[in-house]
Amino acid sequence: MSINRRSFNQLILLAGASNFLPSISFGQSAAPASGGTLNWIYRVDPGNALLAINTSSGTGQAIGPKIVEGLLTFDFDVKPQPLLATDWSVSDDNLRYTFKLRKDVKWHDGTDFTSADVAFSILRLKEAHPRGRITYQNVVEVQTPDPLTAIIVLSKPAPFLLAAQSSSESPIVPKHIFEKLAPGDGQTLQTAIGTGPFKLTEWVPGSHLIFERNPDYWDAGKPYLDRIILRVVTDPAARSAALETGEADIGDNPVPLADLDRLKQDPHLVVDTTTYAYSGPQQQLFFNYDNPLFAKREVRLAIARAINLQEIVDVALYGYAQVSPSPVSTALPKWYDPSVVAHPFDPADAEKLLDEAGYPRKSDGKRFDLRLTYNSYLPQGYADVLKSQLEKIGIGIEIKKYDLPTFLKTVYTDRAFDLVVESLSNTFDPSLGIQRAYWSKNFKIGLPFSNASHYANAQADALLEAAAIEPDEKKRWETWSKFQHHIHDEVASVDLVAAGAQIVANKRVKNFVTGSQGLNWSFGDLWIDPNA
Repeated sequence: MSINRRSFNQLILLAGASNFLPSISFGQSAAPASGGTLNWIYRVDPGNALLAINTSSGTGQAIGPKIVEGLLTFDFDVKPQPLLATDWSVSDDNLRYTFKLRKDVKWHDGTDFTSADVAFSILRLKEAHPRGRITYQNVVEVQTPDPLTAIIVLSKPAPFLLAAQSSSESPIVPKHIFEKLAPGDGQTLQTAIGTGPFKLTEWVPGSHLIFERNPDYWDAGKPYLDRIILRVVTDPAARSAALETGEADIGDNPVPLADLDRLKQDPHLVVDTTTYAYSGPQQQLFFNYDNPLFAKREVRLAIARAINLQEIVDVALYGYAQVSPSPVSTALPKWYDPSVVAHPFDPADAEKLLDEAGYPRKSDGKRFDLRLTYNSYLPQGYADVLKSQLEKIGIGIEIKKYDLPTFLKTVYTDRAFDLVVESLSNTFDPSLGIQRAYWSKNFKIGLPFSNASHYANAQADALLEAAAIEPDEKKRWETWSKFQHHIHDEVASVDLVAAGAQIVANKRVKNFVTGSQGLNWSFGDLWIDPNA
C-alpha cells in the first residue's frame, strides 16, 4: 500500500500522541470517483439516539455527522477547520466566541440555516447533553446580531469550548424542528434533518438505515457516494463473514478481537487500529453508591485489588488496549499524570479487607452478590474476566447483558445495577469526558453517560470546577493531577484500560478517515474506487 509524506507524518504524530501504533495507509489516488453505495455494518441498534444533541452515545457520534454538522471540523492534530463556520475569534478575556457562518446553507427540508439555529442548539446542548451540560455550563447567552453571526457569551472561561464544536460533539440542529421536541426526546425519520451531505430516507429500527446523497449540499460536488446503507448486525461472527465476503464495506469495532489477526492477512481488507486523538478512550468500573456496600472504602479497595488489569488487556481484549489506571486515559498524555499507578493486584489482601469490613465468607463461600452489567459497545470479555476475578475473593457476580437502549435505561434511569463497566471516553479534553462521570451536579435520572455512580464529593467537585475554567495550561494540569490522585486514593472508581476502536474496511473504500475523529465525521469526502 502506498502512503504520501503528509499522511505518514500524520500517522507518526498520532502514534506518538496516543502510544498506539497505526496499521493503515491513507494513500489514495488524486481523483476521487463519484457514485456507488457504501455498505456500513453496525454492531448495535442505535435506538432513537441518531443525533448527538442530547446524548453522547457512540451511535449519535458516528451516525449523526452524516446528517447534521458542527461549526468546525478537526484535522489529525485536532486543529479546527471550517465547516458551518468559516471564521471564528475569541476575545482577549476568553468570554466571547464569535463565529461567522457559511452562506447559502440549507436544511434538508429547504429552510435556510441561520445563527438562530446555532443559538438554539448551543442552549439545547447546555440543557440536555451529558457533556454539553459541562461544556456550556457558563454560557450566559448566544447573541445573533445577524443571520450569519453567532456570538457565545460566557460568564467564566471555557478553555475547551472551541475544540467541542465538531459534528459529533456539538451538532447544530434545525430550530424550527427541534423547538417542538422536549430536550430528552429521541429522533424519528421526520426529525432527523440536517445540513450534512446525506439525507436519512429510510429507517427500520433493528434492521437498517439508508442515507441518500444530498443534491443541494453546500460543498459542490460532494458527497461522492450516492448512498450509504447501514445494516445493524448484532452477531459478531456474521459481521466478520460480511466483511470477508465483501457484503459489507466498512465497520467500526465490527469483529471479535480474536479475528483481527486473520483479517489483517486478507488482501481485500484494511485493518486500522489507530487511536484517534478526538476520542481519548477509557473504560472504567463504576460502583452504584446507592448500594450501601460501597460506602465503605475497604470494599471498594478490595474490589480494586482483586482486579488484574493486565489480564483484561490480554484475555478480554487480545492485547488491543493499554492498562489505564487513572480517570484520565493514558491515551490522553497531555493530561494524564503517570504517577497515578494501578492498585496492586493482591487477592489475599482483598480477602483481608473484606473480612475487616464485616463481610466474611458464608457457608457457601460467598460474601455477598452483585449485579454486573457493561456498556453494549464493549465485548462481554470485560464482564467475564471481572466475574472470574471477583468470585475468587468470594463476591458472587451475576452478569446482566442488555442491548443498548435497555442498558441505558437500566443504568441511568432504573439504576438497577451494582457494578457497571462503562466506556466514557475522555474525549479531547478531560473537562468534557471526565467531569460528567464524577461531578455531583451531573447526576440526573435518565441522563445517559453521566454520573452513573451517583458519586458526590465536595473536594472532587471543587477540583473539577476549577479545572473547567482555568485558562493557564500549567495550572490546569496541576489541578487535573490533584483530581486524578483524589479519585484513585479514594477508589471512587476502578479505572481499567484504554481500548481504542478498530476499523475494518474493504480496500476499495478510500478516504474513510480524514481527521482526528476517526469514523465520526460526515463521509462527504469518502469514495469508492471502482478499480480496486
